[in-house]
Amino acid sequence: MQLIGLTGGIGSGKSTIAREIISRGYPVYNTDREAKRIIVHNPAVRSQVETLFGSDVFDGDTYLTARVAAQVFADKTLLAKLDAVVHPAVAFDLRHWANEQTGICFVESALLFSSGLNKLCNKTVWIDAPEELRIARTIARDHSDINKVRARVRAQKDDSALADIILINDGTKKVAQLVDDLFLHIK
Repeated sequence: MQLIGLTGGIGSGKSTIAREIISRGYPVYNTDREAKRIIVHNPAVRSQVETLFGSDVFDGDTYLTARVAAQVFADKTLLAKLDAVVHPAVAFDLRHWANEQTGICFVESALLFSSGLNKLCNKTVWIDAPEELRIARTIARDHSDINKVRARVRAQKDDSALADIILINDGTKKVAQLVDDLFLHIK
């Protein structure tokens, strides 16, 4: 088994690249989706999240991320406490998932390096695009305010220097070509 980490800033095209990889028959572990599943369905993690934020961040089996986001963006110590609960649980789940895979598999994570998940990867890939394109993509996807998106983009850390491979997703190549290029580097 070979685990490849996919990361990059908001609007860089991580999910688009991941969908192309999935369409070719390769498994991709999405940390955002799996973290939400773990928070809701892992009793120990859920209890710790409720201790930090209160039980009103859950509506039955729905994790109300907007409520949590509002609190963690106002208080970075809360974000660090949340990360200390969620990141190890996701890493444990990812290790279990990866051990069930054969051949090449991928993990898509915006926080690949800051969460330490890169340590589980054989190679890491930074997906990049020009800032204005990333902003435009995010606005189109989320129907969000340009100033809020610009602030989110600028708040993210650029970890490209830590990656083994950099893919430039600026629209000059089709996504399929970018994934072809990626596979040339990892096989």
